[in-house]
This record gives sequence, structure tokens and C-alpha cells, in this order.
Amino acid sequence: MSAQAAGLRLGQTDPGTLGKVLREGRLWLDFGATSTCLTSDSSALAAQLQRVYAQFPLLPKQAWADHHVRVLRARGLRRWLRPQVEFECDLKRPFEPFPADTALPLFEWGSNWLIGKRLAHLLLLHAGVLERDGLALVLPAVPGSGKSTLTAALSLRGWRLLSDEFGAFCPVRRCFIAMLKPVALKNESIALIRGFAPEAPLGPLFPKTRKGTVAHLGADRDAVDRRHQWVRPGAVVMPRWAADASLSLTRQPAHLVFGSLAFNAFNYQDNGEQGFDAASHLATVCGGWLLGYSRLDDAIAALEDLWPQVREAHARAAAPEPAR
Repeated sequence: MSAQAAGLRLGQTDPGTLGKVLREGRLWLDFGATSTCLTSDSSALAAQLQRVYAQFPLLPKQAWADHHVRVLRARGLRRWLRPQVEFECDLKRPFEPFPADTALPLFEWGSNWLIGKRLAHLLLLHAGVLERDGLALVLPAVPGSGKSTLTAALSLRGWRLLSDEFGAFCPVRRCFIAMLKPVALKNESIALIRGFAPEAPLGPLFPKTRKGTVAHLGADRDAVDRRHQWVRPGAVVMPRWAADASLSLTRQPAHLVFGSLAFNAFNYQDNGEQGFDAASHLATVCGGWLLGYSRLDDAIAALEDLWPQVREAHARAAAPEPAR
């Protein structure tokens, strides 16, 4: 029986088998909101994917993928002298080559670039999104705010991960869907998460990338298995990390929540009226808070204390009005 027929996860697959699947262009990665068919002749990529996509199923050949991507060894002398890999989609190579041993960061950044350009039917927020009790916690933030670190930490404390880089909100369904890529941790955040959760399934370290040292945190099995479940908006919390900052959680008015969502959306302007309506809906139905923190444990405790209030507010809003 083949590995695909056996229903194996990538982390359970024989490395030789996974390498063969990659070379033959038969690796299908379903992230929830979108999917990719990946081909690669990189000798490093199979093992790297196994680390950060360990819980993803090794899917049989699919009828459709949104993106067909190739990560290929550079030709000519670059195959032998300082080897490199290149990212290709639709016969185009939009990026400069990466060193051959950084095939995974190239795949991740290239995939994110494609998602940002192609998924116009969704409002794509630069936000971590996690689920609890059927409601989404949305963490919109600019780079450097501690978004990815807090998203990773929450996912390691029982919150279901939907996304780190792209919060995918459907303006028609008015719900979130997973964009289940690995959480990209950079520089000091890597050691912080390792200290926070020594058992965290972190992938290999990639030093000296264009963003410094990078490592990826893979999603757990529950998040992978539930990646097609739609989730109603719950709360918007804007994280602001600062060294030695005291913990603060301050309620924000709807217009500031709207401003944060619109500013941190990749395609807000491209979506025109639909983007405005989507951000307005989120700002209306979600309570908004500004979270200042320096310690992960403090931030998580504050969110854990907040969540019953969020849950009860949505239950009241959904309850039918009493008969007159």
C-alpha cells in the first residue's frame, strides 16, 4: 500500500518516499482557505517540510490546487558552486535565488506572496487568528508588535490556530477560515518560545536570512484536522509588546478597531466597498481591546480571563428577543 493510500501524515512518511512525491509534483498542501501543489528537487526541502507540516496528511492526487509551485535547484554552476534554490510559479521566478539549505523559508515567503496577490475574495488581515468556543480571537498588528510570538504561545496553550500571517475573513459568510501556515518566529522570539514550551514542534533554525534567524512552529493535529471549519468573529485584540511594560488590557471604541483592521489588511483597498463592509462588520460585532505586555504568561492570563466575557456577549447577541 502506498504512503498516500495509507493516510499517513507528513511527519510519519518515509523521507525517501516524501522526496519522491516532491520530485514528481504530487505533494498537495491544503491550508484551509487555499491549497498548493508543490514540486521540488531540493535535497533539503523534504526533511524541512516534515518538521513544520508534520501533522498535515499526505494527500492523494487532487483535482485542483490554487497554486502550482516549484522550488528547484538553480542551474549551471550554481548546482555545484554555492548551490541555490529558486521559487517558480506559472513559469515565472519572481524572487532572487536563496541558498540551497534555506528551501523552506523560500517556499514559505513565496507562498505567502502568492496568497497576498491571489485571494481577492477574502479580506486578508495581517493578524494572528485563533479559535476558542467557536469564536475567533483576532490579533491585528504591525511587525514588531509581538503578534507571532503571542499567536504561537496561545496555540501551545489550547487555543486552536487558524493563522499567523493571514487572517482570512470571508465577507459573504462573515466568518474566518484557517490559513494554516506555520508560525514564523524570528530572532529573540525563537528562544522565548523554546523557554515557554520546550516541547513546541519548532522546525530547523535558518540563520542569516533577510529577516535574521527564522524558525517555524508547526500546527498541531487538531488544528490541521479542523482547518475547513468556519469560525464566527469573537474579539479583536491589538497586541503591543514592549520590554518591561506593565500588563494592560484596555477596551477600544469601534472606530479604533475598524482603523486597526483596515490598516492591517493586505487587500482592504483592493476590495473596495466589500472590504469596507467586512471591516465594519468585524468592528461592530467584536469587542476590541488594546493589550500591552512584556511577559507571555501575563498576556495569556489576561486573554483567558477576558474570554468568558466575550463568549457571554456573543451569546446575548444571538439570543432571540422575548415575545411581547
